Amino acid sequence: MISKDLNLPFTKEEILEITNKYPTPFYIYDEKMILENARKMKMIFKDLPGFKNYFAVKALPNPFILKILKEEGFGADCSSLPELILAEKAGMTGESIMMTSNDTPAEEFIKAKELGAYINLDDISHIDYLEKHAGLPEIICFRYNPGPLKGGNSFIGKPEEAKFGFSRDQLFEGYRILRDKGIKRFGMHTMVASNELNPTYFIETARILFELIVEISKELDISFEFVNLGGGIGIPYRPDQEPVPLETVAKGIKEIYDSTITANKLNSLKVFLECGRLVTGPYGYLVSQVRHLKHTYKDYVGLDSCMANLMRPGIYGAYHHITVLGKEKETAIHKYDVTGSLCENNDKFAIDRFLPEVEIGDLIVIHDTGAHGHSMGFNYNGKLRSAELLLREDGNVLQIRRAETIDDYFRTLDFEALKKFK
Repeated sequence: MISKDLNLPFTKEEILEITNKYPTPFYIYDEKMILENARKMKMIFKDLPGFKNYFAVKALPNPFILKILKEEGFGADCSSLPELILAEKAGMTGESIMMTSNDTPAEEFIKAKELGAYINLDDISHIDYLEKHAGLPEIICFRYNPGPLKGGNSFIGKPEEAKFGFSRDQLFEGYRILRDKGIKRFGMHTMVASNELNPTYFIETARILFELIVEISKELDISFEFVNLGGGIGIPYRPDQEPVPLETVAKGIKEIYDSTITANKLNSLKVFLECGRLVTGPYGYLVSQVRHLKHTYKDYVGLDSCMANLMRPGIYGAYHHITVLGKEKETAIHKYDVTGSLCENNDKFAIDRFLPEVEIGDLIVIHDTGAHGHSMGFNYNGKLRSAELLLREDGNVLQIRRAETIDDYFRTLDFEALKKFK
């Protein structure tokens, strides 16, 4: 993972030029750095058999981004029918798609099977449900919830309290059921952390899964084709944080692979990840403009974006670094709450944040919004979601999603019926 760099891929003058065509707020993604980061990730994990990263579509569900990553050999981790369709539109089919969902409707299983995607079941009851509605595919994966065997983190919570996955006993029973139904190809998956920065966490996750695969393979006399170790590798949102040393993670996973899978003479096992944040998170920016300044009990900077554009600070208390364009070299001596216009008091991008003196009209850049930013947007208070732009490698800017309009917001309402309503 490339070290965190607070230098921006654009200048104030360049953003001002962009705003002549695309008014703020907008998201802008750095294609050059996303590609560089994806290629580095592949290189670091290349010694793991059959390694592939299935980009978590929920992190940045835009077909332009998916197409860029597809060209680098990435797959798509999908959790809904629209996400499956996005992957398909980007040219991904077959085993380049991993379908991992929960409380899954029949149409999602049907579409996943039509695409030839890996289907990753979340519950033992879904075996019969899948068979009834879509038929059993040639290869099936189960999501494992290790319960108290594995600690969670503050973002995802304790595994034993999570709604996701099979218990250990259910895994054995589920694979036995599939074996007896004639299924001969199997995978295993887990996902137990989010935005975790401790490298040993992921190595220990691999140990748990590899050892379990050895045990189940021997007891049930079945063979696994792949293991998906999940995602959850974090990024350093705060300037004083360090990126996860991926070389350490890759080396640790390979050592455990050799001491378990290889040592027990199991068939070669493909190793997958499903990282999204790690790939695009540091290379997306929410660009906004200062609309108002307010001075009461505190000093407030009011932006033309709000929590509807970026909810992470409001719901998680998450930190996102903020740059005032053109004032990068000025001393941050003024303390502000940076807010939006939503009628909720947690509509704040930063609380008690020291910044250079801010003026109305200043351009504000909120860092590390390339994952779980635009995708978590909403329309509460009638707010409209912003555009998404792609800063191409050649310096050109491409709009990859237009901003919503008021007509979009009203499109699902029937005003003609309202005229007749009494």
